[in-house]
Amino acid sequence: MAAFSSKSMKKHSVRSVSFPARSHPSTLRLEEELNKRRCWQGASSSNADTLCTGLFGLAELYICLEDLLNLPLTQQALAQHHNREWENALLDCSLKHLDLCGNTRDTVLSMKQCARELQSALRRSKAGELRIETNISGYITSRKNMKREIANSLASLKQMDDIFGDFPELEQNRHLFAVAALLKEASLITASIFHTFLSFLSPSMLKPKRSKWSLVSKLVQKGSTAACEDKQKMNELDRVDVAVSNLLLQGSKEDSEGKKIQSALQNLESLDAVFESFEDGLECLFRSLLHTRVSFLNILSH
Repeated sequence: MAAFSSKSMKKHSVRSVSFPARSHPSTLRLEEELNKRRCWQGASSSNADTLCTGLFGLAELYICLEDLLNLPLTQQALAQHHNREWENALLDCSLKHLDLCGNTRDTVLSMKQCARELQSALRRSKAGELRIETNISGYITSRKNMKREIANSLASLKQMDDIFGDFPELEQNRHLFAVAALLKEASLITASIFHTFLSFLSPSMLKPKRSKWSLVSKLVQKGSTAACEDKQKMNELDRVDVAVSNLLLQGSKEDSEGKKIQSALQNLESLDAVFESFEDGLECLFRSLLHTRVSFLNILSH
């Protein structure tokens, strides 16, 4: 997580600022949430629980930003010091964040539904039956589609890199300058969290072979070795990808079809719980992003 964060922070240095009225509950709460998100960025792990914490924490950060925007002092400063370029940049950034969050939520939902269909098919199947092949191929296709969606989202994140420039004229008002700096930092943190989240979701390319029963991904070849060496390094999606692809391998005496199906079912069950948590976190974040954007639009319209 730190790699993306440090690059962004170096490229877009955010000057340390403080509010004139540090005792106000809204500003104190915001600074506390920012510190939490900075600590999150510095963490080394990116497992499902950590990512959920990041999503819900980011939603809380935007709730604090909305409270900051609704402060009379903030609204007065915005009314007295109009800067169309900065305002348009902020609106553009908030819209892109909404699109990114919404698209990611839709991708997770689609993948969850496909995984559940496969789970249902596996439960109905018996060891040795071939009817699950269509469902397995459907899951693999869904993962490939997810890879494309994630690539588009990561490209969108990169385009957002330079939305916020420097606006020295905002320094005429200390409070407004502090608000602008915090909004810029929040945008960088948002990009960092989404980059980590999307990287977690991104699969290795599943490469079909000519024979339908040789539809084995690169991930299986690498993942099986990884599982032997250090299975703990694989996340829930990795485990399902390996288990599902293993279903297409020729069975052996040590590795019966029934055992492979049971392994896939166990991993799919764990993955379903992860998708549920991700969905809740993304939905919560989407609402917070939307409310913050609406608050800013309302302020500008007065």
